[in-house]
Amino acid sequence: MFKHSNPMQFRFHPWHGLSLGEPSPKIVNCYIEMVPTDTLKYELDKVTGLLKVDRPQKYSSLCPSLYGLLPQTYAGDKVAKYCAEKCGRQNLVGDGDPLDICILTENVIAHGDIIVRAIPIGGFRLLDGDEVDDKIIGVMVDDLVYGNFKNIEDCPQKVIERLRHYFLTYKDSPDRKSCKVEIVATYGREEAQEIIKLGASDYCQLLSTAPDNFPP
Repeated sequence: MFKHSNPMQFRFHPWHGLSLGEPSPKIVNCYIEMVPTDTLKYELDKVTGLLKVDRPQKYSSLCPSLYGLLPQTYAGDKVAKYCAEKCGRQNLVGDGDPLDICILTENVIAHGDIIVRAIPIGGFRLLDGDEVDDKIIGVMVDDLVYGNFKNIEDCPQKVIERLRHYFLTYKDSPDRKSCKVEIVATYGREEAQEIIKLGASDYCQLLSTAPDNFPP
């Protein structure tokens, strides 16, 4: 039988092995999947913890910020219920993924598969059909340009509009007859922190009901 002689030889799973961090939800650890220069859509493979190519970006849609996930969070029942109460919709469900986060920074970062500490300042209440898919917006800790931003109102409106345009169009294609994606609200820091708390609680619930071999 193979024995793990040195656990330091193996990396943590970015979703399960990395914590949100002690100051969360005011400051959070984030796993970055994509950077603005990526022409491929990367995302975390949930089983292996490796970064995989999800699909080529076939059309002119590049993510305008660092983009990734919040570890040990999950868009489940509590996240979905909160969204439903806020927007007055029924029969909404969480999208079953870790919470997403966009991170604003002036720094040019060449690739994903890295950890970044960020301050949540707001987010988009995004629906993809009946699935709740919140996009938390944060700023990199100590960033020279964005690091002092405390709330979504501090961010230039043109930056927010650019992010909105990306998420409303990144699934579009010439043969798609209708777009299911809609942003029903833009919210500030307090709601972003509340959604992160709910996502962490949904993650704990996920673990409590998962089979013994989860997480992988």
